[in-house]
Amino acid sequence: MAGGGAGGGCPSVEAEGEAAVACEALRLLRIEPSAVGPGAGRAGGAARCSRNVLRKRRHWERVLAARRRKRRQERERSRARRAAGPGAASRDGGRVPAPLAKERLLGARASGPWLCVDLGVADRMTQKETSRLASQIRRLYGANKRSEKPFWLCLTEFVVGSSIYEECFRMNDGFSNYLMDTTEESYLDLFPLDAIVYLTPDSENVLEDIDPSKVYVLGGLVDESIHKKLTLQRAQEQSLQTARLPIREYMVKTINAKNYHSETLAINQVFDVLSTYYETRSWPAALKAGVSSGKGYVLPDAVK
Repeated sequence: MAGGGAGGGCPSVEAEGEAAVACEALRLLRIEPSAVGPGAGRAGGAARCSRNVLRKRRHWERVLAARRRKRRQERERSRARRAAGPGAASRDGGRVPAPLAKERLLGARASGPWLCVDLGVADRMTQKETSRLASQIRRLYGANKRSEKPFWLCLTEFVVGSSIYEECFRMNDGFSNYLMDTTEESYLDLFPLDAIVYLTPDSENVLEDIDPSKVYVLGGLVDESIHKKLTLQRAQEQSLQTARLPIREYMVKTINAKNYHSETLAINQVFDVLSTYYETRSWPAALKAGVSSGKGYVLPDAVK
């Protein structure tokens, strides 16, 4: 039945179709097909990819394809909910029914966006700071669970027996049942480098939009930590794209007794900004939701 498999000179129709799908996936990742083609690296070897990198890219291509399907399905469900009237989220004091919350979270897992908390820096903190971080993770998860358009959450380098591991289970009831991923692996082992955006207040790049095909990473440090530019240095050493929230682009400094102005937020506050923007597509509304006046920044219309 099969004629051109072992010795022929012409590729099959199926092979051409698979190649087209692969090229489209690589285009979505902003990777030139030639960069992973059979001739890559012959002249100098600079573009040669390891088997591990290729494996991660192929996996991410499948993830992106599934996300596109899920996003189409979610748009159809959203239209159906709007046609049916006010959603269940507005009932019962704003609480989201568990089945609906689960459906939304699993939809985010399939279609994005993803948000990782990088706990590879958690060993830099004191016990008090570690406890505060565990509390922030609980608040972040709760806010995400209530969100109409949640992210899929992932705790990376979440090492069994570490201080943050023990604190998360000690302080958060039902932590083992949280609908999110936890892994001892690094985000570098899970995703292609060009799919990762490390969010740090020290970046020179402004976050302009949220792309569901990207993985956004937050450094697992509490806002009281004084490890200046630690997350930026970590991201640069890993050759990652970085971005910061557009606080200074949309907000203004306010006069206060201590002349205090800070763009460093707790991870749950950063999430409040990201989540609100993802739902409203309004940076002013998002920053108002996550940046307290205690940081020394307010929206221009709040200044009298």
